Amino acid sequence: MTDLRGSVYEIYSLEQLAGGGSVIHALDPRAKIVGTLFYIAAVVSFGRGELSALAPFVLYPAVALALAGIPGSMIFKRSLVALPFCLFAGLSSAFFDRSVLFTVGGLHVTAGWMALFTIVFRTLLCVSAVLILVAVTPFRELTEGLRRLRLPAVFISLFEMTYRYLGTLAGEALSMYTAYSLRGGGKKGVAMRDMGSFAGQLLLRSFDRAERVYQAMKCRGYQSAPPSAIRKRRLVPGDIVFIFLLCGSSLLFRLVNIPQLIGRLFECLI
Repeated sequence: MTDLRGSVYEIYSLEQLAGGGSVIHALDPRAKIVGTLFYIAAVVSFGRGELSALAPFVLYPAVALALAGIPGSMIFKRSLVALPFCLFAGLSSAFFDRSVLFTVGGLHVTAGWMALFTIVFRTLLCVSAVLILVAVTPFRELTEGLRRLRLPAVFISLFEMTYRYLGTLAGEALSMYTAYSLRGGGKKGVAMRDMGSFAGQLLLRSFDRAERVYQAMKCRGYQSAPPSAIRKRRLVPGDIVFIFLLCGSSLLFRLVNIPQLIGRLFECLI
């Protein structure tokens, strides 16, 4: 359970990297948001078993991390948080779709396992792109970019409050876990029979805190988000070039299977 709080604070620690002075950091938040969303849409659009076609999409995270001076291991380790969810979604295909696609060294690779690997790879690419966006864009600039892209104010307010209270919720869960361990004779972990009660208590505490925050906001006359103190800027040529390169390369990699094309060229040469 202590890892839960550590994982949340690891997400917050990415924002400490957002104050860098690299070319990626200096881009307009709108350019980074639009480019990242287009990149994710291109990655998600691939079907089952198109694993090789996804390989060129590694280029963007690699180049962005190199330009921003962010260790790739830091982003990769945090992206693994999503691994259990994609494994849960893809394991059924691995066991039920047993049609053999090809054989490597006597080992049969089925369509189900290929679909699982594709799901995992797509997830890691998308999560990495989002983490890079957070790591090179201060949170206030990120929300301001969303406002300038004309996203609904309610959505942005919910996004800001969720980000703000993630650490608080993790601290609440850790306090409950500590109390549970002390009353259970120092047992590690929450017993399966108590998991429902534990989750229910955490949910009730979250509702109570949300109600207190809501009443406090009403007493202070909250209507909408206050005007941003961040100086508005126009898109400069560098922002346009970034959008063009990222969206153009994503579209190219989506329409053309680069690894397959390279393989055919090698066959012709041989």
